[in-house]
Amino acid sequence: MVDIADWDDAGFADTAVKQDDDGTDSRAGDVADDSVAEADGGSSAGEQSAGDAIARHSHRSVHPHTCAAEAHEAYEAGDVNDTNASGDRFSTVWSVGNDPGGTLKIGLAEFVAGEEMDRYDGFWWAPDSRGLLFEMYDSSPEPIWYISDPADPSKPATGRRYARALTKNAIVRLMLAHLEFGESSKAMGGDGYGAYDDGGNSYDTEGGSASEQTGSYSGIGATHYIGCDVQNVSWDRETHEYMAAVSWMAGHEPLVLVQNRRQTRDQVLEVQPDGRTKVLEEHANDQWIDLVLGTPAFTPDGRLVCALNDMDTDTNRLTVDGKPFTPADWQIRTVLDVGDENVLAVVQRTPHEVAVDENVSGSPTEAGLAGSVAVTDAIGTVAESEPLSKSNNVDSCISRNAMEIPSERGSLPAVPAAWLGDEALHDARSYDVVTIDFDGNITPVTAHPGVWSASRAGDGIVVSGRDMTHPGSLMMHALMGDSVDDKCVDNALTNDSRYGTQAAIASYAETPGFTPNVEFMRLGEHRMFTAIIRPSASSRFAGATKLPVLLKPYGGPGAQQVVFSQAAYTESQWWADQGFIVVTADGRGTTGRGPKWDREIFERMKDVSLADQVEAVHALPDVAPDADLDRVAIIGWSYGGYLSALAVLDAPDIIHAACAGAPPTDWALYDTHYTERYLGLDPAVYERNSIIADAPKLARPLMLIHGFADDNVTIANSLRLSQALMEAGRPHTYLPLTGITHMTNDPKVAENLLTLQRDFLYDALGINS
Repeated sequence: MVDIADWDDAGFADTAVKQDDDGTDSRAGDVADDSVAEADGGSSAGEQSAGDAIARHSHRSVHPHTCAAEAHEAYEAGDVNDTNASGDRFSTVWSVGNDPGGTLKIGLAEFVAGEEMDRYDGFWWAPDSRGLLFEMYDSSPEPIWYISDPADPSKPATGRRYARALTKNAIVRLMLAHLEFGESSKAMGGDGYGAYDDGGNSYDTEGGSASEQTGSYSGIGATHYIGCDVQNVSWDRETHEYMAAVSWMAGHEPLVLVQNRRQTRDQVLEVQPDGRTKVLEEHANDQWIDLVLGTPAFTPDGRLVCALNDMDTDTNRLTVDGKPFTPADWQIRTVLDVGDENVLAVVQRTPHEVAVDENVSGSPTEAGLAGSVAVTDAIGTVAESEPLSKSNNVDSCISRNAMEIPSERGSLPAVPAAWLGDEALHDARSYDVVTIDFDGNITPVTAHPGVWSASRAGDGIVVSGRDMTHPGSLMMHALMGDSVDDKCVDNALTNDSRYGTQAAIASYAETPGFTPNVEFMRLGEHRMFTAIIRPSASSRFAGATKLPVLLKPYGGPGAQQVVFSQAAYTESQWWADQGFIVVTADGRGTTGRGPKWDREIFERMKDVSLADQVEAVHALPDVAPDADLDRVAIIGWSYGGYLSALAVLDAPDIIHAACAGAPPTDWALYDTHYTERYLGLDPAVYERNSIIADAPKLARPLMLIHGFADDNVTIANSLRLSQALMEAGRPHTYLPLTGITHMTNDPKVAENLLTLQRDFLYDALGINS
């Protein structure tokens, strides 16, 4: 059955819906449940949003709406062809009608939701499949940007809407459809269609009225779809324009997380059956509020789990019904599942540097970190510039769910007994899967440091990820039960997790064929997590007494590069084998070390990001005497490209050459949700963080690389910097890539890019290839 919304006639105005304290609407001129809103624009009803105007069973010519009664009549009369060539039945619940501009979308996530919020869905089924939430958005307020292919002048430029920072976003709506199902009267001998039972009130499929009460579907023979009742989900869009997360769990009403434009305030909304919303929680942060995947969520018994940037404890935590329950210094990265007894989550332990009693046996000799202890395994040497104390008389199998064993170094939160011996490695570089009960007790699921995730249902769990021992990805399936003979076993899951029956899932993916030669350490005043990659034993540069340094950072907010995964260092190893000491340092603003560390870059990304890379270079002589600081280069892509170009512009005495790929040189050219989170809404802040005005400073070799088809960081960024360099008379190299988007998607181009950058840096640093 087809419901068509003609948005050009109905309008898609961004009408804010104010709510009273009890969560009810207080908008003026609202359309009565059974009334028909006129589309002439002259009445208050005509000024309502399209969602309000067509949410009811309004039968008017501008957007004919098929209600359940009409649909059933058509079905019984045989006037509906709802099968495809394969015999599968299909029905359209809702659709967009006349849209000459192509800006109206239904059932899809708008661009910034997928790009910056990690929300890729645009519709959500009810757990019983009798209801549906779906997004509608209108991108017409966004600026139009054009992407062309200069290599084919006969091809016209393609226009697309892009939510550019400091401009307007798409108008986003959420609709709630109550679906009606029925059986044919030919089979039932009756009228064949039911109603939505709300426990005293009902959605009458004949008359089309909608009630406000919570209810459930009953007495419906679900053999074919016969129509729907659609409600506009209302909240105050003037103050909270972003729809960041939506979830619908069995036994509960849907949850929606909305944010204000600056992302400093949010609301957790519960959606009622009539589309109105109730505010369950609100949060605020002076800089920004982080989105944590998997939140908000209800426990099966109805408690509300939310994320919290706890600035007092410098921890990204979880709350249950508003009360924090996850321990301080355990950073919550992702919530994987919420149960009545615990949550399954990905966590990182925070390395707080604190003074340690010098009289305690096995402690460092100073508040800083002294010496290093090598840990040798299948990957070779993994070194730390801090002691990795391991007590010889501790049985690592002894204590289940144990949190009483503190870190001997005093610089990490207490660790479960299952991690004893490796506790120094379970820090910001390790994405560990654990369960956390609502009293704050932590039980590890993954045993070894790595980058892990999981999915659980019932008594089973699937864990997947990577570590520093294996070249490929790992996946295993496990079931709850007694631990295998109550003995520690060499697998990815701990005995503490109680997943006793475990089976590896085979992977036949290709592996690189080499093992990265990685050394991990902490550098500089800020104790930055750093990976140093040197030439492999088979390289002609192995054992060289001096090698040029190649900084290879991302360096921007919301991401990390120094993690315990071999795959993170495969390209770095290639660079090392070309004759470089490759250094990747995660500076301030990168994730894993708490909300205060993250927010160091607020409104000053340019200054902080560069200062930390310079700090890493200054610290190298103490840990890498083979590093030639007279020959230091930097490469990077996206934010790393921005940082690379910035380095040779503003720190030419420290960093002597750069290759900058797809750099966002002018932050006013990037999108709203990402950029405004970190730089706010003041244009002067954007000017301070742009590097285009620094063009006259260039005194070092710089290669700019950018794809013409980049629809994320537009090529205008590199072109504007190149133009400013030309105007200043500063020589530079520009490598435009035809048909390449933000990431190099052509294998041959990707391979040649590496060799072209290598040869450029050889020339720039005076290296004899």
